[in-house]
Amino acid sequence: MSIAMRDAFGKHLVKLGETHPELVVLDADVSSSTKSGLFGKAFPERFFNVGVAEGNLAGMAAGLATCGYHPVINAFAIFLALKSTDQIRNDICYNNLPVIIAGAYGGLSDSFDGASHQAIEDIAIMRALPNMEVIVPSDARQAELALEYALTRNNPVYIRLNRNAMPDIDTDRDSFFQAKAVKCVEGTDVTIAANGITASMACEAAEILKKDGINAEVFSVPFVKPLDTASLFESVAKTGALVTVEEHLLAGGFASAIAEEAFKAQVRCKVDNIAIEDIFGETGPYIPLLAKYGLSGENIANRVKALLTSKEK
Repeated sequence: MSIAMRDAFGKHLVKLGETHPELVVLDADVSSSTKSGLFGKAFPERFFNVGVAEGNLAGMAAGLATCGYHPVINAFAIFLALKSTDQIRNDICYNNLPVIIAGAYGGLSDSFDGASHQAIEDIAIMRALPNMEVIVPSDARQAELALEYALTRNNPVYIRLNRNAMPDIDTDRDSFFQAKAVKCVEGTDVTIAANGITASMACEAAEILKKDGINAEVFSVPFVKPLDTASLFESVAKTGALVTVEEHLLAGGFASAIAEEAFKAQVRCKVDNIAIEDIFGETGPYIPLLAKYGLSGENIANRVKALLTSKEK
């Protein structure tokens, strides 16, 4: 089990701060939760707490970016996606500025604060903005790599971070920097494309399916934009079936991004999309909450079986 994604991200900010003098971090009075406060302690002259003012947070970052800095704005994902949207669109994206937007407590991971704090529409919003790249890490290591990658970019990058520790995914750094999907399990019967922390559930599903003689090919797909459809569509050409998994509303998210490209490429296969279905979240323990909305290894395996059964008819 990895360390919590937010802890890894906070510590990596400090490490990169030592070699990147242009790196500055801005926070909306939640640095103890996001762990950006670690950077503040190490580099107080390069850390700015703007208070509970997410719009101002993004606007200040845009200004700093025009002065040669590479800002990271770190706050809860839901508030960056909704309260900062105007400034992210018009100040950061319209001017194509190198600002890293680190959305903490993504998905349902702020589970006990309920629907008001759970970010399940952020990917749809962020990927719709021109010039924006969108990364949803699967684990702590991918969160670190996402930050390193974003510091090499001259455009806005949104990184959605999870609050909790999730199982490690073996990720090659060079492939990650090429925005490639990570093949976790080789298979021939179905392709499972999992975004973010659902990759570990997809790997669990592959183990369940293997007991029934079904060989699933599993991908961790952290990049939603740009999207590595080449790897996914090559797999689908072999398996003939695709299941997507995401910790997000079905509308406008990871599955939608794949569908847009599949439509243009005229990809033909059996498809099922596992996501949160047009409903707000609720308060509860994180892992049981994920399971309630279908994001568990057992449910993914059951959905795959149902899809393959329908495929044979």
